[in-house]
Amino acid sequence: MASFTLPPIHDNPDGGWGPSSSNLPEQFKFKDIPYAPYSKSDKLGRFADWNDSSSDNRQSAVGLPQTQNARGGGPGGRRRDGTQAFGSGTASAFAYFHVEDESSFSLVDNKTAPPRRGGAFSRGGRGGARGGASYNNARGGAQRGGRGFNSGRGNNQRGGRRGWRDWEKNNRTRESSVVISPSWSMLEEIEFHRLAKLRLEVDEPVDLDSYGRLFAYDKSYDRITTKTERPLQLVDRIRYNTTTSDDPVIQEASFVILAAKNTATVYATDVILSVLMCAPRSVYPWDIVIVREGNNLFFDKRDGGPFDTVTVNENAADPPQDPAPPNPNNPTEKSAVPEVPSINSATSLSLEATYINQNFGFQSVVENPPPQPVDFAHPNPFYGPDETDPLASCGYRYRVFDLGITEDEDIKICVRTEVDAYSPGQGNPRDGQGLVTIRALNEFDTRSQGAGGAPDWRSKLDSQRGAVVATEMKNNSCKLAKWTVQSVLAGADLMKIGYISRANPRDNTRHVILSTASMRPTEFAGQLNVSLANGWGIVRTVTDLCMKMPEGKYVLVKDPNKPVIRLYAVPLAAFTGEDEDGEGFEEEPEM
Repeated sequence: MASFTLPPIHDNPDGGWGPSSSNLPEQFKFKDIPYAPYSKSDKLGRFADWNDSSSDNRQSAVGLPQTQNARGGGPGGRRRDGTQAFGSGTASAFAYFHVEDESSFSLVDNKTAPPRRGGAFSRGGRGGARGGASYNNARGGAQRGGRGFNSGRGNNQRGGRRGWRDWEKNNRTRESSVVISPSWSMLEEIEFHRLAKLRLEVDEPVDLDSYGRLFAYDKSYDRITTKTERPLQLVDRIRYNTTTSDDPVIQEASFVILAAKNTATVYATDVILSVLMCAPRSVYPWDIVIVREGNNLFFDKRDGGPFDTVTVNENAADPPQDPAPPNPNNPTEKSAVPEVPSINSATSLSLEATYINQNFGFQSVVENPPPQPVDFAHPNPFYGPDETDPLASCGYRYRVFDLGITEDEDIKICVRTEVDAYSPGQGNPRDGQGLVTIRALNEFDTRSQGAGGAPDWRSKLDSQRGAVVATEMKNNSCKLAKWTVQSVLAGADLMKIGYISRANPRDNTRHVILSTASMRPTEFAGQLNVSLANGWGIVRTVTDLCMKMPEGKYVLVKDPNKPVIRLYAVPLAAFTGEDEDGEGFEEEPEM
């Protein structure tokens, strides 16, 4: 008759469980203490399987050797691969057993089969594909939602068939917008999820001064439809995009108007500031050059940098790609990125979008009175006396925002904002009434890589405008957010967005205007879920970081492949004509 003897229990009079280690010799310190090998990679299953008919668990409990189950595998024959993971030995209580609990599940379809017309499953209903057999159908096999052959909308995987080379899309790397020199020292690194938590409420700004001339917006563009499309014209006008430190108005303000108050002042343009305020939405790389001179901070852009062009489908699941550069070690190696037509590459689309935005703004204003153009307090500050080419409609409003959190803080930011036109009959534009900003979205080829699932505008824009707008808000979230922030900073009452498409998808030189939408910037910001308070919190955080540094030059770089920004200290000669790449200088600002 089988018997079982209990192991001896060592009492510990000092308290706690188990024998007292102080009363035992060294060789018996861990004797009779239960131990089961365990690895973090093991899967925890049942600690006791009382329904196991193989009696393996009972044998293990009493110390008898386990028997190999006829089904093969590990304990109880439950493991499919026949191997045991670390920690699942004969004495382990943590072995993972895979039990096919769904084996008793069955799907019952009580739907009446459709009548046959001429042949078996000629229409198929929700079972077979229309006009074909039920194999490989796109609606889920012969049963409704069942487990037919290759079912599940095109594949046996839930979610449908993967696109070509989908596994490589996440591995495509982008190049940084600026070459990071080894001599630069990284001062700070901030992840986007930290930026998204920042908040700062800012009061209404104070208008410092205004410059330029505005033409009236042509309201006939609001009546354009896909049936009455209008060609986009090439209009030769001058439009300036001067960086902050080269602005003569800001130079004068920094040394005369605001510096005399002994305040910490930041100077920027609305284009640069909108990129910083919408940084958590950005995907493509960018960089901002920051110069500290005393209590003044200047946010600058580089000539030919990312601020001079407009992105296309930056936030799409599969954004447009540029052809990968050839491998210098193996020039004949085939690139992992599929071949993209030159007109649909990311760089070509960006240049095309920039061209469309400029010309749509030039074309959609009335230059010949009536109505009369409106002159601001001062003429265009960048138009020299020797210039003869006509100026574009543009007004510059220099506005000062207070970034102070408490009354003792005196931190202000002077922003050069831009408006493109004015709306007649909406008040005096000189007083900031009826101002309009003009932008344009462009359609290139809905079947091309990087289109982001956009519907055909010619067939959907009039009947299903909401679907078109929703797709653009998803694919161009960052671009639309920046445009909205620029309009709010400028105090514009309206923002006009034109929908412009190619006359032929294979020709990127001819375009047509299909429609124009009008919206109020503050309301549109709510639809886009754009938080101005979050944007001001980001600006204040970057300002505080730079004010803690000594005088010198810095650059804020968005990582090309990660949601993170980094602040670097760079030589004073970086990004100048002497050293455009910022390399080759051993001198660094004192830290």
